[in-house]
Amino acid sequence: MYTNECSVVYLEQVFLFEEGVTLDYSVYPRHNVLCIDMRSFYASVECVDRGIDPMKAMLAVVGDPNRSGSIVLAASPALKKTYRVSNVSRFFELPDDPDIIIAPARMGMYLKVSLAITKMIKTIVPKEAIHVYSVDELWVTLDGTERLYGSPVEAAEMIQQRILDQFGIPCAIGIGENKFLAKVVMDIHAKKATSGIAECRYEDIEKLLWPIEIGKIWGVGSRLRKHLNRMGIFSLGQLANHPLEQLKKRFGVIGEQLYWHAWGIDLSPVEGDFTKAEQKGYGHGITLLRDYKGAEIPTVLLELCEEACRRARKDEMYGRTIHLSIGYSKEVGGGFSRSMSIDAPTNITMAMHQVCMQLFHTFYDGYSEIRRASVSLTNLSRDAGIQLSLFEDQRKSNIGYVMDAIRDKYGSTAILRASSYTEQGITLERSKKIGGHYA
Repeated sequence: MYTNECSVVYLEQVFLFEEGVTLDYSVYPRHNVLCIDMRSFYASVECVDRGIDPMKAMLAVVGDPNRSGSIVLAASPALKKTYRVSNVSRFFELPDDPDIIIAPARMGMYLKVSLAITKMIKTIVPKEAIHVYSVDELWVTLDGTERLYGSPVEAAEMIQQRILDQFGIPCAIGIGENKFLAKVVMDIHAKKATSGIAECRYEDIEKLLWPIEIGKIWGVGSRLRKHLNRMGIFSLGQLANHPLEQLKKRFGVIGEQLYWHAWGIDLSPVEGDFTKAEQKGYGHGITLLRDYKGAEIPTVLLELCEEACRRARKDEMYGRTIHLSIGYSKEVGGGFSRSMSIDAPTNITMAMHQVCMQLFHTFYDGYSEIRRASVSLTNLSRDAGIQLSLFEDQRKSNIGYVMDAIRDKYGSTAILRASSYTEQGITLERSKKIGGHYA
């Protein structure tokens, strides 16, 4: 969602730091944008399904309770407050408290509820005014709805109540001139507010956002925070009043993005068809449940290539560059990531697999056990660009489409390669999961 368009259009608005200098916000667009976040979404859905209060129950959603090292995907607000459990905690780190409910992840149910919430919001605003950010978070643009729903705060209260009444799920809502302001004020203030709603306009930035520690701002990770701290930047206000040229010199385009966001400027579109995005590539990866020996990897790579090419075929796209990434076991560490471009673009599984195996045999050290593998097909085009050969069996290019059609009609495991049924196969187990967790 970042854009450097602001640095081109409004370059004349750049000021070096001096006491009291501000931007002329009259030249910047103003919208009414909501950022809606479902509070501890997975945990809330599990609580509602059990008929208990999401805000009072102590419940943890665990990826796989049969594994002590499994991650805690979500913790209810009460559990977070009582034991400081976070969404990066591990199952074995949970306190031994009989009041804590352990819920195995049910990704299918969470997606179903998420889609139902989005469908409900489509009855309030047009679909073009909705930008789904994740399974539990979305933006809604309210421009032109004042006669229907009143002020942005009144509309936010109405949406918040509808979500609670229809789904039993509490939510926090940030209101701002653009997506960035709505998101940040939601993260920083709405989640702590009794009402669960907070608003930040351009005129409120200095008071509400500038005192905030830079690492708490959306888009600033731990690594970037350390770099900014070394420059003497510890708050959003210090970032806003840091010379833009120095930020550009240090971070390039990212430096411009940081600067403008610190002033609350975000020119990314607030309306449009956000369901369609330009596809850059088709990739698939996995963290294996055990360490694999080198001789076992061809089966894994074949199944990963199958899925990547299936998606490419569905979109009628072809790729010229094939990428392979291998991560060794935790005890060994390291791995490699290499790519190769081919003469004619392809979406044929076996053609992609052949290139991946060539890369694997070239760069694999020959002895390390493997825990992670991923493949991708990039440098895309809609033209296969293939000159037919009198000596090549062209039927192989049709096999994938036939297999795709069978799977679309009868399910993802309706037809599999024989290797998928071996001990090394991963497709059967993955078919039971959504996003790496059981459905």
